[in-house]
Amino acid sequence: MVSQPRWEALAVEAKARPLLLAAVVLIGLNLRPFMTGVGPLAADIGAQTGLDLQGMALLTLVPMLLMGVFAFAGPSLQARIGARQAIIVALAVLGFASFLRVFVSTGWQMIGTTVLLGLGAAIVQAVFPGVIKHQFPRHVGVVMGLYSAMLMGGGALGAQLAPLIAKAAGDWHAGFGWMAIPAVLALLLAARSLPRGAARQGSGHVAKTFLKRPRTWLLIACFGLVNSGYSTVVAWLAQYYQDFGWSAASSGSLLAVVSVGQAFAALVLPVLAGRGGDRRPWLWLTLAMQAVGFAALALRPEVAPILWAALLGAGLGGCFSLSMILALDHLHDPVEAGALSALMQGGGFLIAAMAPWVVAVLHDATGSFVSGWVLHLVSVAIVTVLYWRASPASYVVAMNPTAPTSRN
Repeated sequence: MVSQPRWEALAVEAKARPLLLAAVVLIGLNLRPFMTGVGPLAADIGAQTGLDLQGMALLTLVPMLLMGVFAFAGPSLQARIGARQAIIVALAVLGFASFLRVFVSTGWQMIGTTVLLGLGAAIVQAVFPGVIKHQFPRHVGVVMGLYSAMLMGGGALGAQLAPLIAKAAGDWHAGFGWMAIPAVLALLLAARSLPRGAARQGSGHVAKTFLKRPRTWLLIACFGLVNSGYSTVVAWLAQYYQDFGWSAASSGSLLAVVSVGQAFAALVLPVLAGRGGDRRPWLWLTLAMQAVGFAALALRPEVAPILWAALLGAGLGGCFSLSMILALDHLHDPVEAGALSALMQGGGFLIAAMAPWVVAVLHDATGSFVSGWVLHLVSVAIVTVLYWRASPASYVVAMNPTAPTSRN
């Protein structure tokens, strides 16, 4: 049951720091549109830039790869320049790269802007969870849910607005150029609201220690396999339905349904899951949603596509948010928890980055995306089994093997 006092306490905190919560919302909204806008406009992009199916996969692979690499570097970056400065610079890069996309005409230019956009999003994702843990210690679950929901909501905006703006302007470049505006607004709000000198603490040695823990690798594997499903959906769901004759706008709307489902589940499920409890039953629920969604895409894609998209989105978004909270649950110290979260995202996004390219290869070999959906069904089954290990009773010994408690 949803705890009313928790919502009331958060409301009081929101009144005290409204700009900071507004920054959580606006920053989250900027981290996905440049990825989700690609799928609906893939045909136009490919026609002008010459990118083939595997080349188009790079527009999702590269940002996810950078999210992985820079998540590993997050603790060191945070220690050197501070979270506030890192986030402001990253948002400036997002705005600049979105503006540059107005002028691209070749495949390599498109990939170059993708590198910059992935870099900006990667830096924010590496350091922002630690800021949330530090600034909202009593409401980590709710605020992380809000952040995750806005991240997914930004994906919905990108998928829906990119083809609509491109159609209205008569140019696919416009479908990406508008994204510079919310990035600049987020930059200004972050500069105003983020505390100065926040989280400039050394955690590199902690991260190295965590890499020796089997639990860290379990979290990495689960996060990576789940987000592999997300990266594949972002890259190929619109193209999959365009192969059935759907237009760019209608397939973009379907991808927006996925993102709305993600946002709703990312916001609601952490609240339902409660604070400090066992997250696994809720994680298994989200994995079951994913299983149904991927199975439906493989077997009955045209029967109820909106239902399958919403269900799949809810499973992916809820699992993302709960996975982030699960990592933070393992440790009480904000810096250590942020370091573990960064490592989980780092390894996880490196795994997820390869999924769109792998599915493109499978498509070239089989002539269909169905094999890709089946691949993700297998991934869901693996994660379901792995999460059996992540009971709350195991947190202490999993991250500190010398602690006097039971097995990890």
